[in-house]
This record gives sequence, structure tokens and C-alpha cells, in this order.
Amino acid sequence: MKRRQFTSLGTTTLAGAVLGHLPASLAQPLAFKAGTDYLVLSKALPTEATKGKIEVLEFFWYNCPHCNAFEPSLSAWGKKLPKDVELRRVPVRFRETFEAQQRAYYVLEALGKVEELQSKMFAAIHVEKQTLEKQDALVAWAEKNGIPAAKFNELFNSFSVVSKARRAAQLQEQFKVEGVPALGIGGRFYVDGSLAGSMERALQITDFLLSEIRKGR
Repeated sequence: MKRRQFTSLGTTTLAGAVLGHLPASLAQPLAFKAGTDYLVLSKALPTEATKGKIEVLEFFWYNCPHCNAFEPSLSAWGKKLPKDVELRRVPVRFRETFEAQQRAYYVLEALGKVEELQSKMFAAIHVEKQTLEKQDALVAWAEKNGIPAAKFNELFNSFSVVSKARRAAQLQEQFKVEGVPALGIGGRFYVDGSLAGSMERALQITDFLLSEIRKGR
């Protein structure tokens, strides 16, 4: 979902078809072009990856239908990553009303519940049509999924979670994220569905860029 669309679309009734996927049978090109298929950041950014590993960031928003559609593919891709790659999700904040969901993600992360509950959060919003934009609604959802309200609220308002949400917003600006889902690779490259043509192809481009980083390019 593009940032410019947020001013005219409601946060729980966003419309628009997901970008079409390329057939899996299509062979990956030998090379992708900078400026056409992906962008090169003007200045490389420091990453939080473990030494010797390459960081891949997924910028997302729970209310985004494209992010919801991409989640199964990203999850499957993430489970097959080489040992030298670390995948990290980054919830975006295109406006202040996004912050509650940002913090909710980092609460799940602090509890080690992302893998268990990430898809359930998307399903609650996009399948069950729940409105999960404010703290009280998120607390109620968390309780239904086994997280005590007191613990959720404690973490939601903690310095650590607030700081991580602020840092996520900074990363979003540094990568100049204009729409989600989007991917940042090695603190140097950026790709999204608009550039790649589809998020399936964006993952192919990401694999290509990872190989280029390994070559020292």
C-alpha cells in the first residue's frame, strides 16, 4: 500500500488488488538493474545483524492488504534463509495512528510470540474484520490469544517498546519507504512491489542482492 493513498482511504477498509505474481516457472534473470528493479541507498546504513550476517528488513503494516497477502510467502522464504542472513520485520508509521500497532508488534517480539501470532493478527484484521488500531482493542485481542492484559500493557508502555517503535519510524525514513510491503537489504538496497512488479519477484531480487553482497559488490 502506497503512503500517498493513506490520506484518502480508511485504515480498516483499504481497497486494491494485490500485485499479480509472476509464474513460478519463470526463470530468474541473470541480473537485475539498479534504479529499475531496485534502488541503491545514497549512503549505506548500519545494521543490527549479528557480525558476519546480512540483514533483510521487511517493512509492513498490519492493516495493509498487500502485507497480509505477502505474509505467507515471506514466512516460507524466511524459514529457508541461509545461515548468514537475518530477517527482521519493521512496522511502519506513516502517521501517528499507526503507532499502537507498531508497539503491539514489539510486544509480541518481547514475548517471543511473533512466529505464533503474526499471522493471527493479520487474520483478525483482514478475515475477521476486527478493528485493531488502539491500545484497548489490541489488549482485548492479546487476551484472547493468551497474553494477560497487565503484561501486554506493561510492555506496550515500556521504554524498550516505545524506543523500538521510534527506531522503526527512523528506519522507514532512512530507507525512504513509500509503500508496503517493502524490503531493505544489507543497509544498502531497497525493493518493493512497485519496483519489482510483484513481491514474489522482489524476493528473487533480494536473493540476487544477497549474492552480490557476498561477492563484496
